Amino acid sequence: MIDHVSVAVRDLEASAGFYEAVLGAIGYALLETRPNTIAFGKKYPEFWINRRPGMPPVADDSGAHVGLRAASAQAVDAFHAAALAAGGRSDGAPGLRPQHGEGYYAAFVHDPDGNRIEAVAFVKT
Repeated sequence: MIDHVSVAVRDLEASAGFYEAVLGAIGYALLETRPNTIAFGKKYPEFWINRRPGMPPVADDSGAHVGLRAASAQAVDAFHAAALAAGGRSDGAPGLRPQHGEGYYAAFVHDPDGNRIEAVAFVKT
């Protein structure tokens, strides 16, 4: 079982704003701030962003891919909208993804550093 994940970001403060909006849409809150890392979670730190100022821009979107469970299709929709409003890029609008299983409802976004973040809920079809 995975306890937590982390992704690298060039600008910690800008990314904190992005992730606070995006993860807030699916029930995460900013839980901990350190000089070079920030943690978000529902009850404990589950998702960390780590400052990597020398990291080159990701030209081919080959950053990390993290899938996060959302409580509902509405939360997935809110996640996607929040990401776009906060400067992210869509990599798949909210919708059913039958190729991933029955009721798999997801949205995919790229953060400003090219990391691919997914929100998924399982819905009755």
